[in-house]
Amino acid sequence: MAVSGMTGIENMLAQMRAVVHAAEGASVTAPASMATNPAAGSFATELKASLERVSSAQMSAKAQASAYELGAPNISLNDVMIDLQKANIGFQTAVQVRNRLVAAYKEISSISV
Repeated sequence: MAVSGMTGIENMLAQMRAVVHAAEGASVTAPASMATNPAAGSFATELKASLERVSSAQMSAKAQASAYELGAPNISLNDVMIDLQKANIGFQTAVQVRNRLVAAYKEISSISV
C-alpha cells in the first residue's frame, strides 16, 4: 500500500507537469502507459483514473482504521496513521486540481471572442 500510494501521487504530479508543458507548447514525451494505448492518454481518462485512485486510497485507509479499531493483530497504529495521511494528501491534491480547473474554466469562459 505504501509504495503504490506514493507511486499514484507521483504519477498524478507527472501527469500535471505534462499537461502544463503541453499547454506551454513544449514537446512532451508520453509516459509508457500512454504509448501503448493512445486513448488512455486523454485528459478525461487520466483525471477519472486519478480520482478513482484517490477514492480507493481513502476506502483502503478507512477499512484499515476500522480493522485496527476492531483489534486486528497484524495492523499497527503507525501504518493506519500513515495511510490516513496519504489518503488525506491525495484528497487535498484532487481538490486543488479541481479548483485550478474551475478557475481555468471561468477564465476561458470570460474571454470575449
